[in-house]
Amino acid sequence: MELKEKLVSSFIAFENQISLDNSFIHSMRTESLKHFETQGFPEKKDEAWKYTSLKKVLKEDFSVFSKTEQALEYKDVQPYFIHDIDSYKIVFVDGKYASHLSQTTHDGIDICLMSYALEKPKYRSVIENYFNKIAEQNSLISLNTAFVNEGAYIHITKNKLVEKPIQIIHFSTGNEAALLLQPRNLIVVDENAQVQIIERHQSLTNNPTLTNCVTEIFAAKRGIVDYYKVQNDRDNASLIDSTYIDQGRESHVSVHTFSFGGKLTRNNLNFYQNGEYMDSTLKGVTIIGNKQHVDHNTLVHHIEPNCESHQDYKGIFSDSSVGVFNGKVLVDKEAQKTNAFQSNNNLLVNDKATINTKPQLEIFADDVKCSHGCTIGQLDGNAMFYLRARGIPEKEAKALLMYAFANNVLESVKIPQLKNRINKLIAKKLGVNIGFDL
Repeated sequence: MELKEKLVSSFIAFENQISLDNSFIHSMRTESLKHFETQGFPEKKDEAWKYTSLKKVLKEDFSVFSKTEQALEYKDVQPYFIHDIDSYKIVFVDGKYASHLSQTTHDGIDICLMSYALEKPKYRSVIENYFNKIAEQNSLISLNTAFVNEGAYIHITKNKLVEKPIQIIHFSTGNEAALLLQPRNLIVVDENAQVQIIERHQSLTNNPTLTNCVTEIFAAKRGIVDYYKVQNDRDNASLIDSTYIDQGRESHVSVHTFSFGGKLTRNNLNFYQNGEYMDSTLKGVTIIGNKQHVDHNTLVHHIEPNCESHQDYKGIFSDSSVGVFNGKVLVDKEAQKTNAFQSNNNLLVNDKATINTKPQLEIFADDVKCSHGCTIGQLDGNAMFYLRARGIPEKEAKALLMYAFANNVLESVKIPQLKNRINKLIAKKLGVNIGFDL
């Protein structure tokens, strides 16, 4: 049975095992399943998926639900946490909440579970006002909505500053021969509130996993959100990550994406600027090799005037890896005084690596400052000669230049411990030990 038919046939069993008295969610699930059944999985004939095929991923016989539970001890998973900072933690194991690894709160703010928020009447107004309101209604989003149950629910109330970061971590243990996970996150940041979030999906097994994750973020007036995605998974793990962000007046939202591993990674990142004097930041570093595939698909929609956006993606590709960048800046007619920057720069370490890049501007206003561009090349031979002439071995010289290449993305990371962790991951990916921090 193909995965699409398996999912459709599993829907009734899924709803029967979820005791949820919420007609709003039930109706949404049913409609979403019909949409997915009609559309199916995206294919390369779809323009947005022209350079990314899901065929090899979908051929696995994925289990739709994990049938058994495996208890993990903290010592088994400690390396995957940013453990040298005090933080809230929302941890899932094979799609199920792991309370002994988590630290949540309802003390003036809500940092808890999607399943809890869907069940409790006191959260119903937030769910009905925000859930599934900005997520694009394509087939993968519809699939996630049809099976929505678990994920992170974060509501930062007005004037609240969350004093420590929140870590959202999903582990897969390999209890199933192949497992499909579909987490759903809803993050609402009210007026004058501020939060930092770190998200990671980590397989602990060589068994195939496919994660179809959807996140909706709402930042109200003067809200500040710093979101960090750490993607350094095993070669049989695939991730389709779709994040949608709605910004209010004078809000600041930044998303940093660090893609270092996994079989196939697809990042869909969409910003909608619904107010004046806002700032949106999208930055990413991709370092992959072997036959890994990373695809960044971004949209920044400038709807109101006097706003800014800044995109800066760097990629380092070796072996037979494939990179894709498809970024679009859309400026509406009313969005005068927009300042938008978009850049995608790539290094191909050898002749077998591939990058497909398409930065785009679509502008309907006439008083704007917008720029976009991309570069594809290899390391500067003159710079290599300069370093080698001063006694630096070739391997270390290449690593130094690659560090410098990625530096301006890392310098905007606001959590020092996370920045140090990313530095170490980059050094490991480059196969060197460099004794300094960026």
